[in-house]
Amino acid sequence: MVNEMSEHNPKGDRAAILAQYADGPVQLERVINDLTDTELDHTPSTGGWSIREIVHHIADGDDIWTVGIKMALGNEHAEFHLDWYSPFPQTTWASHWAYAKRPVHSSLALLKATRANVLDLLAHRTDAWERSATIREPNGEITRVSVGFIVEMQASHVFHHIKRIEEIRREHGVTSGEL
Repeated sequence: MVNEMSEHNPKGDRAAILAQYADGPVQLERVINDLTDTELDHTPSTGGWSIREIVHHIADGDDIWTVGIKMALGNEHAEFHLDWYSPFPQTTWASHWAYAKRPVHSSLALLKATRANVLDLLAHRTDAWERSATIREPNGEITRVSVGFIVEMQASHVFHHIKRIEEIRREHGVTSGEL
């Protein structure tokens, strides 16, 4: 049952959002490139994911939302479903997808490739920013999210977690000239 249709559009300037989106993988690599395997496993003293787990989470989130972008560009009438993902908390997915055990290189490469691919798509579709995907929430509510909103959300997501990684590094005394 549809409770309500809500629309989500970007709030910021397109050029600034695209610049931040493009810069995300570069900045994530900057903040982790000098870390040892042991340092990637540092967690906050208050609990939460390790740096390694955060990197995997960022890449997987981008990968998932890329499907929403491609759906919006290919078939706006289809519903982008997250019903396979929604029943479990993100910590369960982290366990299922072995975030704590895997090296981060493949996830960083995936993030770079996903971002480059989406940026290329956006550069070749002048109407892309306004196109939207329909998402059916677990409660039945339908939400329309524009491509611009998804890009803005994912751009912000990376920088939110980069700040978290920098906090974990400081807490563990792992500094770098770039922090």
